[in-house]
Amino acid sequence: MEEILRRFGDGKISIEAACKELKLESIRKVKDFARIDVNRPHRTGIPEIIFAEGKSSDEVADIAMAHATAKGFALISRARKKDAEELKKRVGEEKKEDFEVDHNEVARTILVKRRGYEFPKQGKIGLLAAGTADIPVAEEARVVAEVCGCEVIRTYDVGIAGIHRLAAPIEEIVNADVAAIIVVAGMEGALPSVVASLVDVPVIGVPTSVGYGLGGKGVAALLSMLQCCSPGLAVVNIDNGVGAGAFAAKCVIVAQNRKKEE
Repeated sequence: MEEILRRFGDGKISIEAACKELKLESIRKVKDFARIDVNRPHRTGIPEIIFAEGKSSDEVADIAMAHATAKGFALISRARKKDAEELKKRVGEEKKEDFEVDHNEVARTILVKRRGYEFPKQGKIGLLAAGTADIPVAEEARVVAEVCGCEVIRTYDVGIAGIHRLAAPIEEIVNADVAAIIVVAGMEGALPSVVASLVDVPVIGVPTSVGYGLGGKGVAALLSMLQCCSPGLAVVNIDNGVGAGAFAAKCVIVAQNRKKEE
């Protein structure tokens, strides 16, 4: 980018040519199978997240290392143990000791980043999970939100089967002045509706594929959240922790921009 700007400043290329080159520079080709979007955070506030399903571990490692080299980190979702093993091998073989690989087996995420790299803090969000079985999706949302610069205040196992457990976490989250709250629930998916009726910030409902019988695999939870009569609830797809974390981060970005304007 600096080289392009220098040539423009020296009058060697026109502004149209400089704009075209900058657009082309924003997408980098990885071998013959992927193009990474290194400038996505500048456009959207959300970095590119590498989806591991359907890719070989070699492909995942190639893309992740290219992104981490360019941006200082790479986040992989729906990762497998063999993906983490391949990345750790690459870091050793290519003598990239300045990179570290963090595999969160519960969230099924891998974070590759330069040692000492820190994500800039932008604001706070809350995160609630109805039951222990919902934790993997909640953890996926947490990892994504933290990579986007959010401080996450989380509490798990506060489903409506014992609704008294909800009071203290909600009080803590409200007192923390969060910009949004992610609520993860399976079965009938009622918890997000309850939370949305108690707070004045956006609530993001995440139905999980926890359940059985008619309406199992997240269908009942999704429909219940979509039918919510508590205003202020947005709903992502079944098990979509990535989408919830990203949407919460966007809420933080909007809140921070509003504060700057004030």
